Amino acid sequence: MKRRTLIGAVAATIALTVSATASLAADWPKRPINLVVPYKAGGGTDAYARAISAAAEGVLDVPVVVVNKPGSGGLNGANSVVGARPDGYTMMMTSGGSFLLSTMTRDTKIDALESFQFVAQVGQLRTSLMVPKDSPFQSVQDVIDAAKANPGSLRWAHSGRGGFHHVGGLGFLANNEIEAQDVPFKGGGPTRAALIGSQADFGFLGVQQLAGFEEQLRALAVNSQDRDTIMKDVPAFGELGIPFAAVSSPVIVFAPKDTPAEVVAAMEAALAEISAKPEFAELLASRGTGPVYQNGADAKAGLTAMKADAAPLVEGLSK
Repeated sequence: MKRRTLIGAVAATIALTVSATASLAADWPKRPINLVVPYKAGGGTDAYARAISAAAEGVLDVPVVVVNKPGSGGLNGANSVVGARPDGYTMMMTSGGSFLLSTMTRDTKIDALESFQFVAQVGQLRTSLMVPKDSPFQSVQDVIDAAKANPGSLRWAHSGRGGFHHVGGLGFLANNEIEAQDVPFKGGGPTRAALIGSQADFGFLGVQQLAGFEEQLRALAVNSQDRDTIMKDVPAFGELGIPFAAVSSPVIVFAPKDTPAEVVAAMEAALAEISAKPEFAELLASRGTGPVYQNGADAKAGLTAMKADAAPLVEGLSK
């Protein structure tokens, strides 16, 4: 009799939990959604978050509030979300490539592929090979030839060791069997300024950093198979036949692991609608970026493939 009572109590608890979850999903959202960005305001990921916030009106019935929590390569913000209440009111938008690399190179219990639910991808940040406008290098092959002629003599700039610009650059060097001295700077803006000031011979930085600086910089190639959808005048390594490592940074929205599937699906659908709005594209255009939408499953598949491509490069960082 006691065993039957216990079984009945467990069944009742499960039924109540399922009912509460279904009720939450049906009522969501009823209050503002906090979208944590684990970087300082003003960067590429932050620009996407603020464009989502502005364009969400008319799609979601509540505001999307951008909350910047920078530090530790994006892990401070991630830690604040991984332990948040999984009710759909706290999510994270981050640079997927940088987040993945942070979890691979730093001491953390967070797994970029398993610690969260993937909601959707809304953008793409790509690194690119740039040189000062007055550089003698007119092509990627010019850079390769100069590096091979004098191994280790060239200096190249990036926005920090272990980040996706750094790892993308390492992939270019390794795949083309060349050596160069890396010079790290703190962020994309300082990297761009250093390159404009000829403090380095070339650099790897976001292709969107070229917007507004076309008279001071020249982008030789985007680190991808195909051209960027916004900066269309810049060729891609793939089309040039230059070997490269497919390291980029999809802008992805994540939810805490136990967020109800119905809530995740509702936010995924909302992000699909938001990213298709002309207003969203217009807000991003001035920053040299644009919408790139994928559902959660496809976003996870893309980041999983990137991890395999980046693994040998990350291993080399620790040697």
